Amino acid sequence: MKQTGLKTIAENRKARHEYFILESFEAGICLVGTEVKSIRQGGVNLKDSWCSIDQGELWLKGAHISPYEKGNIFNTDPMRVRKLLLHKREIDKLFGTLKQDGLTLIPISMYFKGSHVKVQIGLCKGKKLHDKRDAAAARDAKREIDRAMKSRQHE
Repeated sequence: MKQTGLKTIAENRKARHEYFILESFEAGICLVGTEVKSIRQGGVNLKDSWCSIDQGELWLKGAHISPYEKGNIFNTDPMRVRKLLLHKREIDKLFGTLKQDGLTLIPISMYFKGSHVKVQIGLCKGKKLHDKRDAAAARDAKREIDRAMKSRQHE
């Protein structure tokens, strides 16, 4: 019996703060057994990770997957470069759009889809300082409005 539920393992919240996410893709990831066990325990950090296209293949760099505690000699380097799995035409499309100024590929989240580990990658454009300030001001204004509405309902 196959499970179809999504279970989020890790999110890259910094990416949403630092970048505008223009488009997102779902990619598989090549892992070894002890890495999957470590992921099931939540030992993943996507904070400073990024993706690059080298020789027509998509690679995840800078992601930290902690070594499995009960592992042995089969544990791998936690910061090793991992291959992401996308269709060739999707990689070619991404490669073409990455040529534009200021665009980059950033992993947004990692999750289980059934028994498979998937990575959501985003085609992102960097935010300038004033964009970050605008986003923070909008978030604060929304929070104030929500507080006012909630206090009105309780009166």
